[in-house]
Amino acid sequence: MKFGMFYFPTDYGIQMPELAPAMEERGIESLFVCEHTHIPASRKSPFPGGGELPNKYIHTHDPFIALAFAAATTKNLKLGTGICLVPQHDPIVLAKVIASLDMMSGGRFEFGIGGGWNVDEMNNHGVEYKTRFKQMREHTEAMKAIWTQDEASYSGEFVNFEKIWSWPKPAKKPHPPILLGGETDYTLKRIVEYCDGWIPRGGANWDVKKDMARLHGMAEKHGRDPKELSTTVFRGPDSKEGLEAHREAGIDRVLYEVPDASRDEQLRALDNVVKLMA
Repeated sequence: MKFGMFYFPTDYGIQMPELAPAMEERGIESLFVCEHTHIPASRKSPFPGGGELPNKYIHTHDPFIALAFAAATTKNLKLGTGICLVPQHDPIVLAKVIASLDMMSGGRFEFGIGGGWNVDEMNNHGVEYKTRFKQMREHTEAMKAIWTQDEASYSGEFVNFEKIWSWPKPAKKPHPPILLGGETDYTLKRIVEYCDGWIPRGGANWDVKKDMARLHGMAEKHGRDPKELSTTVFRGPDSKEGLEAHREAGIDRVLYEVPDASRDEQLRALDNVVKLMA
């Protein structure tokens, strides 16, 4: 089981040219970054976590530029989105961004995706809440076509293009692993239909044994080998017993948060992960 971290890469927090090498020096395997293109000032969509929206949501860097700096200052650190709000991006442009990042990083990118929760944010991109998951699937399928075909085309309700040429292609073949966030049965069905893994939220309500059985059951129901699907868990356990339960359940990676705090506190969080790794 691998140990990584996730981070809202803010303009006021520790920056990638310092954070990424500090993680690699400590033997931490991966860094996943969160995304919001913007936060509408109207704040019509309530924060799913309850209470006021944390300040970090408003101050995030673009995830792919942040990861490019992480890639340029490390050699082995795995790089991921946790998660990218796919419906809010043009799929042809996003396919090129990801392929460029993956190629120049030597195949180190993993593509965590999701549909989003902030209705007014997605509306500003012309995305409707009720159809966001169908749009996410079309965007993802179109990008897979671009990454794997010399002359790619796609025809759907939200994405349509005739044969195109687009290089570079990703270094990772056939393409970077696609990990879907969420915890519902609908999420699990989408994973086995067109993704390579799961990136659920852990924490107090996460029953690792039960939920991994749900994923494997869904895979078998739809003719997919459960061994083909990886699982990366946000907010991994902080006890020996919890970590052992995750290992036994077949979890591939646990992620811990780089907190929205001072630089010294953020670096201490890295050291805390090293203690868990031991």
